[in-house]
Amino acid sequence: MPDNNTLLKKETNKPAPVGMITASIILAVLLIFIVIIYFIQKHNMVEMETTLTQEKDSLANELRHMAVEYDNLKTNNDTLNAGLERQKMRIVQLLEINASNVRLIKRYKSEITTMREIMKSYIVQIDSLNTRNKILISENSEIRQEIKEVRNTNTELSKVKKELTSKVEIASVIQAKDIVAVSLNKKRKETTRINMLDKLRICFILRENALAKSGVKEVFMRVLRPDSLVITTSPDNLFEYKGNKMIYSAKREVEYMNQDIDMCIFLDNNSDFIIGNYSVELYLEDNIIGRTNFILSKR
Repeated sequence: MPDNNTLLKKETNKPAPVGMITASIILAVLLIFIVIIYFIQKHNMVEMETTLTQEKDSLANELRHMAVEYDNLKTNNDTLNAGLERQKMRIVQLLEINASNVRLIKRYKSEITTMREIMKSYIVQIDSLNTRNKILISENSEIRQEIKEVRNTNTELSKVKKELTSKVEIASVIQAKDIVAVSLNKKRKETTRINMLDKLRICFILRENALAKSGVKEVFMRVLRPDSLVITTSPDNLFEYKGNKMIYSAKREVEYMNQDIDMCIFLDNNSDFIIGNYSVELYLEDNIIGRTNFILSKR
């Protein structure tokens, strides 16, 4: 009876099955085929990438040349200049595109072709405008001279008109006269003593002026202390004078009919008065129409 070692030795010495050998050969061939296909495709991809890069660089150079050509296009027409600026900005945007595939390259080419056509259109328009400008310059030489003479005449007339308007404006200003500032005590008697002051009364006459517009007028009064502080009842008491906001002490409306009219403006003592010399200013329709002074003393 044969032992176990003899049996194992016989099994080891059996030839490999034909099927396994055939399968191994087929797998090896497939592997070699796949490797060959891989290297072919890699080579094709490298060539395509190189071609795309070269084509992209070529298109980028064309865009740079086009940008220079757009810079050289000169015109005084604002609409054309705006269009040229838009095209130059578009060139900058295209140069920033990373065209790394065939689709983007085709888009790149399409954009450049369109911009070439647009440039041709601008060149035709600019040439046409330049030609027309030359004709107009030649034909309008005498007209420009006439226009210059008319402008000079108009300038002189404008100066005269301005001077007359200024004189009329000055003449139409309503002035105040006979301005009297009186400090009153509680019994409505005049006093200069600050401790007796209850109310300030400013009376004046709005002068007759036939050139002024009649109607409701608003007179603003400013009372300035010796330290130049304006006495007011509210920080919101503001009016406009020569384009600036100014604070006022009190104001009053009056119906003005182009004749002398007496009026008074009162200001209560709100404990802001101090000892010294005061100034009073009257304003009407963006003009200062009168001034006066008064004194408050300790005794």
